[in-house]
Amino acid sequence: MLNEDILKGKWKQIKGAAQKKWGKLTDDDLDQINGDREVFLGRLQENYGVAREEAENMLEEFERDQSF
Repeated sequence: MLNEDILKGKWKQIKGAAQKKWGKLTDDDLDQINGDREVFLGRLQENYGVAREEAENMLEEFERDQSF
């Protein structure tokens, strides 16, 4: 799992990859997430209709794929 500080610090780089992976996340969603893991999880839950546990699994998989 990415450290919260790394997620925030690298958000501008990660944001593009997140938008490619999750096309339902709007630019506004991504701006509001701004590297905040809790907000990110909430947006995944809302936009993809998944439970928190599933959103956490999705985000953890995404984080593993990032080279940070």
